[in-house]
Amino acid sequence: MKKWKYLTMTAALGSALLLGACGSNTAEEEPATNEQTTGETADQGDAQLTGTVSGDGSSTVAPITEAIVEEYSGVQPDVKVSVGVSGTGGGFEKFIAGETDFSNASRPIKDEEKAALEEAGIEYTEFKIANDGLTVVINPENNWAQDLTVDQLKALWIEDGTTKKWSDIDPSWPAEEIVFYSPGTDSGTYDYFDEVILDGADLVKNATLSEDDNVLVQGVAGDKNAIGFFGFAYYLENTDKLQAVSVNGVEPNNETIESGEYTPLSRPLFVYAKNDAVKENEAFYDFMKYTLENAGAMAEAVGYVKLQDVDYETGLSTLEGLK
Repeated sequence: MKKWKYLTMTAALGSALLLGACGSNTAEEEPATNEQTTGETADQGDAQLTGTVSGDGSSTVAPITEAIVEEYSGVQPDVKVSVGVSGTGGGFEKFIAGETDFSNASRPIKDEEKAALEEAGIEYTEFKIANDGLTVVINPENNWAQDLTVDQLKALWIEDGTTKKWSDIDPSWPAEEIVFYSPGTDSGTYDYFDEVILDGADLVKNATLSEDDNVLVQGVAGDKNAIGFFGFAYYLENTDKLQAVSVNGVEPNNETIESGEYTPLSRPLFVYAKNDAVKENEAFYDFMKYTLENAGAMAEAVGYVKLQDVDYETGLSTLEGLK
């Protein structure tokens, strides 16, 4: 999983962000200096809090959350926020087990996860924080599969017992074996792709699966016959290594994702918060408030698409009602 570090920013998030990567499954951010802090900041008279906040879940949502954690540490340096990256499904498992205060998700919660939370006596609230366009990517040397239909994507990715070649999809394409890279089965991105492209059928068995999106990036970047998919932000961070596939003639970008024109691969991103933690942990309430106040700016800063302002206002009102 890529860990995003903010090096320089202006108070309005208007300057370019310099992002670096390191291999870590858990983000525990060091306090930021006042010069680094952006978005909503505490006035000198505001109460300083202490406490701990824990979350886990989607690798797609993680860049937004990690950026927020980085900035929040400059506002409340004595609140320790840790964010793991186990994938959407893995995050919900920890949420159900009572190990976390919030769970990041790149798909809506499933009925069986709702039932497990009810059985565990955990009440929760869903908050939308941004939009994403699940992006299908190919190697820059691939000059034949730059625009695919949904039906072609299904024919490519569905398991049918054959070893697939590009020429199986279109006879004019190379008779070369296709190399597949996919998020792991705990990923909400995997689930979403399976639902909207494969209609719940099995994904090709010979795909390389990984919860680390950087593994997928490197795999596709290193093989002319490779294809993969992941969140839009990871594509933007690697445009020098990859090219995005248009779907039904529509390329993924901020405008087509926000408008929903990039269908069916546009999707919302979520944070699920434990209601009791909001009520009982002042640090968690404050962190969630900060998240909703800054999620739009942070989403755009790391390559996703913000919601309408009214959506964040609704989220803040819902959060206040839980307290």
